[in-house]
Amino acid sequence: IIEGASFSMSVHPDPALDKYVDSLINLVALAQEPDGYLYTARTIDPEHPHEWSGKERWVKESVLSHELYNSGHLFEAASAHYLATGKRNFLNIALKNADLLVTVFGPGKRNDAPGHEIVEMGLVRLYRITKEQKYLDLAKFFIDCRGKKIDKNRSYSQDQSPVIQQDEAVGHAVRAGYLYSGVADVAALTGNKDYINAIDKIWDNMVSKKFYITGGLGAVHDGERFGENYELPNLTSYNETCAAIANVYWNYRMFLLHGDAKYIDVMERSMYNNVIAGVGLDGKTFFYPNPLECDAKFKFNRGSLDRQPWFDCSCCPTNLCRFLPSVPGYIYAQKLNNIYVNLFVASATKINLDSKTSVELSQQTNYPWDGKVKIAINPSKKTPFSVSIRIPGWVRNQPVPSNLYSYINPTTETVGVKVNGKIAEFKSENGYAVIEREWKQGDLIEYILPLVIHRVEANSNVEADRNRVALERGPIVYCLEGVDNNNMFGNMILPDNAILSTNFETNKLNGVSVITGEGIVFNSSTDGLSIESKKQPFIAIPYFNWCNRGITQMQVWLPRNVSQINLANKASTIQ
Repeated sequence: IIEGASFSMSVHPDPALDKYVDSLINLVALAQEPDGYLYTARTIDPEHPHEWSGKERWVKESVLSHELYNSGHLFEAASAHYLATGKRNFLNIALKNADLLVTVFGPGKRNDAPGHEIVEMGLVRLYRITKEQKYLDLAKFFIDCRGKKIDKNRSYSQDQSPVIQQDEAVGHAVRAGYLYSGVADVAALTGNKDYINAIDKIWDNMVSKKFYITGGLGAVHDGERFGENYELPNLTSYNETCAAIANVYWNYRMFLLHGDAKYIDVMERSMYNNVIAGVGLDGKTFFYPNPLECDAKFKFNRGSLDRQPWFDCSCCPTNLCRFLPSVPGYIYAQKLNNIYVNLFVASATKINLDSKTSVELSQQTNYPWDGKVKIAINPSKKTPFSVSIRIPGWVRNQPVPSNLYSYINPTTETVGVKVNGKIAEFKSENGYAVIEREWKQGDLIEYILPLVIHRVEANSNVEADRNRVALERGPIVYCLEGVDNNNMFGNMILPDNAILSTNFETNKLNGVSVITGEGIVFNSSTDGLSIESKKQPFIAIPYFNWCNRGITQMQVWLPRNVSQINLANKASTIQ
């Protein structure tokens, strides 16, 4: 919560919120033990700690205690608070705890592999602020101490083998995403080729065989974990909200490591679909799992047929609390004298180039409902530099950077680029439209993204999606919901030649673009001797909006032919 408040204050300074956060930090300081240990599950009643905690410090860290996990979140929050406010009151608490970890863990000391990763990411944040090598070294140590015992049963926490020998995304999806983020962090800072080789292989496995079209990770409810390759069920898909957030962290770090737009494509897909599906339009109700189908009957442990105000494990609501205010930090990036525009969001920023020139940028756009983006470029002085604007994969007929999903009818449209009203030349490089020129005050880029409706099909190895189609427009994946379709779409197919259109409905779900068309519904005749078919209009809404109007059926993947229809009374002929 403090981390989320800090990110919010970095964009919207708020003295009252600042004062309240300081009062919370004072409580955290009071809970910290003299040597820096901070774990209230033990401190509150050290003689009778929670059963997950163990009788002594750290003895259950590799299993359930979450002591290092809590430290990692402390480091993340304290770093955000320091960068937002410049105050060290929270940072000093974090550094005291980190210094304790340095004395306890390391070569010749404790070598427990963190059971629930994130301390690696947190230590890197402290390193970036302090430049203290010991924090980066400890992050690397925690990565390297995994896989001391080769045992596939340890895959739940990615401890089945040394990280540099791993080549598959496995285990608890949130833990995995945080570990992979930490590996990418350390790889970028150290240039460790073994890390880079391993994280590239794991990422390729994820995006090629274990990634949902909605940007979700974690197919299996039991263990909230990745399934086998191509195991991507819909009704029982788990896709924990926290796992989608972890996927954003991971892919952003992969972009920082390699500078390729494909990682932002994956990140954006997760953000615009699975992540924000996790919170209701009221901002106060949440999903823990995010399935791609709902029959209004099946529900998970920690799941529900409806959005909930809280969960026994509160990680998803609070993770959204810290993530959503951090989104401004993902829009732009800079390397040397190159500015990257990664996300299309109405925004403004100031970037200092290596040439000592400062550049003010601002975007005007109604993306993702509209593909028009205006980018104002205002350097402090006339100077040459490059602006790299992402060409989304969906523009290049590549919904994801693998063959896991593809478009049934690829389009030939591409981006349009103008500078100061004239068609501009650019070069395509690593998924970016790179404009190199001497820029001056008042320059304006007009960037046009062709938003069309795409039909998506899955790789034939994905059994759950064979002969099915999903709809998307830009980065937004769509679904059919019973409340819009009289609960009639369970027996409906969407033929490949059906005409689809889109329009923006201001009064639906706070204003969204919907997709409309006609499917074909099959039902048994009244005498039960045949199957009758009829055309059925339908409305598809953005997936992230589903279940904001009560419990209802929902489906992302729609049958393309009658072989996918399950009727209660099948007949031998179709009329």
